[in-house]
Amino acid sequence: MSLPPGFLDELRARLSLSQVVGRKVMWDQRKSNQGKGDMWAPCPFHHEKTASFHVDDQKGFYYCFGCHAKGDAISFVKESENVSFIEAVEILAREAGMPMPERDPKAQEKQDRRSQLAEVMEQAVQFFRLQLKTGAGAAARDYLTRRGLNAQALDRWEIGFAPDGWQALWDHLTGKNVAEDLILGAGLAKPSNKGKKPYDTFRNRIMYPIRDPRGRCVAFGGRAMDPNDNAKYLNSPETDLFDKGRSLYNHGPARQAVGKGQPLIVAEGYMDVIALAEAGFGASVAPLGTAITEHQLQLLWRVSDEPIIALDGDTAGLRAAMRAIDLALPLLEAGKSLRFALMPEGKDPDDLLRAEGPGAVQSVLDAAIPMVKLLWQRETEGKVFDSPERKAALDKSLREKIKLIRDPSIRSHYGQEIKDLRWQLFRPQRQSPNRPWQPRGKWQPQPQPASPGARASFLASSENADIQLREAAILAIAVLNPQVVVQFEHQLEEMDCHDPDHAALRGAILRHAIDDPDNLHDHIVQTLGPEPLEKLLTLRHVAVIPCVHKPGDVEKAEMTLAEELAKIKALRGLDAEIAEAAEELSDLADEALTYRLAQAAEERNRTSRSQNEDRAVFDIADNGARINRDEKDAFKTIMSGIKFERKRR
Repeated sequence: MSLPPGFLDELRARLSLSQVVGRKVMWDQRKSNQGKGDMWAPCPFHHEKTASFHVDDQKGFYYCFGCHAKGDAISFVKESENVSFIEAVEILAREAGMPMPERDPKAQEKQDRRSQLAEVMEQAVQFFRLQLKTGAGAAARDYLTRRGLNAQALDRWEIGFAPDGWQALWDHLTGKNVAEDLILGAGLAKPSNKGKKPYDTFRNRIMYPIRDPRGRCVAFGGRAMDPNDNAKYLNSPETDLFDKGRSLYNHGPARQAVGKGQPLIVAEGYMDVIALAEAGFGASVAPLGTAITEHQLQLLWRVSDEPIIALDGDTAGLRAAMRAIDLALPLLEAGKSLRFALMPEGKDPDDLLRAEGPGAVQSVLDAAIPMVKLLWQRETEGKVFDSPERKAALDKSLREKIKLIRDPSIRSHYGQEIKDLRWQLFRPQRQSPNRPWQPRGKWQPQPQPASPGARASFLASSENADIQLREAAILAIAVLNPQVVVQFEHQLEEMDCHDPDHAALRGAILRHAIDDPDNLHDHIVQTLGPEPLEKLLTLRHVAVIPCVHKPGDVEKAEMTLAEELAKIKALRGLDAEIAEAAEELSDLADEALTYRLAQAAEERNRTSRSQNEDRAVFDIADNGARINRDEKDAFKTIMSGIKFERKRR
């Protein structure tokens, strides 16, 4: 069966060789470097204990230094599964989600035509390069010199010039006996609507050859020399060789540079890529003047797990960054993401290089931000959230974006990161410890250090113990009854855990309980290890809670959680009231403040006591007074004795 042109290239581009091989081997983590796609394992084709089987994920080839087996993903499946070539292709196509093409008896003919078109493109490359060195190309040479390109750089990038004539290239190629249908099929000329000879696609333009990863010239990009031209940049039309949405400028050399440890940089245009590469940033590509497409994004991730999108520092650059975010969100996978390096306002990478040099560009790349931060910036920058409605609109917008992420683990992490950023934006501003406290707008002197007697007093004693006990109870209830967490998400976020273990457990609960409540316990153990959870659930005051001792009663869990959260909120509020009263008392002691402090302290004490404990020890009389149950029972016994004696008499 003959496969259509480009099918195998597309199949190899969609698959990662390390993933295909990883089903059959156990990687040597000490020797492998996953970030660079440099993986080692014992060879699956012969018995050995050492890791001599090498996979180069960037190039898509494997090699065993023991048995000398080598090949690509197709040959690996063919050998490891003992199947034919077509069967191996079918296995990989199913994995990549690509339908197998129908039998095409003309496939070989098409492949031969693609080879012929590639040969015509190479002749065009040589023609344009020669034209740049003629008198007609003087203005183009001057422009390129002003852009900082010397003769060696022009040769490296094979830059040429299309003269300002209607049939210059056409006449040159037909004079070399190139078939007219091949010139038209390569996109180098267009048929005339007036019945005349076909005319050249590119005229009076600086020409940049566009090569595929195999090094074949598949298209051209042309920059107009006439400032009044309708299109400043013009790409070749799509042909049997060229698909603009599936191609990257400088793809092959950039892939090699990434293999040597350089970060993959995505710029906007040809000159940005050339300037970056000439300055030492060889792993630079461009998406051919269009917004990044899904296919181009997959090509980028095939080369590097985390490409850096280096965009111009203007409104158009930011818009391009935002489009890239919207495109990438549904496609995110573990380890595959984007970072964004925004150039200074009004500059592109080429401008910055010429003005400040490679060091300035490196600083911008080092400061590249992850995608979630730019998403947050887009939704919040320049906006005021001074009402519940505006805050709710922000939450809705961010939720809709996060829902686009298909991977549940990444979606959960994005949700947690957004929660952290939201908390930083909306958290109450606390009083600086170095600033004098000023209640009700009246200046107060800086408090003096407390005396030894004051430090030992009731007010200065530890007031967090009761809160920490209740925090532990809340976390235990949430862990064992995760289905109720969604109702108390905001209260749990605001719970200020002093114990590091409590803080870590709360974070894990908020990250996983809503998206995957059935496996919350496993997520916590995987994230934090078993110790914090075991320590929490073995606390004596936690183990006796009904919702912990016998989990599953959702209604009781909701009631208990609501009560404990309310008590913590009350305790913190009362502690703040006591602190404020104590501050005022240090400056002006009067009976009103003394009474206020005493009442606040008594209220705090009443709130901190468990109501269940009160019901177990006391009964409440009709007038609201508490009656000790043991004393009440003793009184009843005495009264019963008196009544019995009266009856006997």
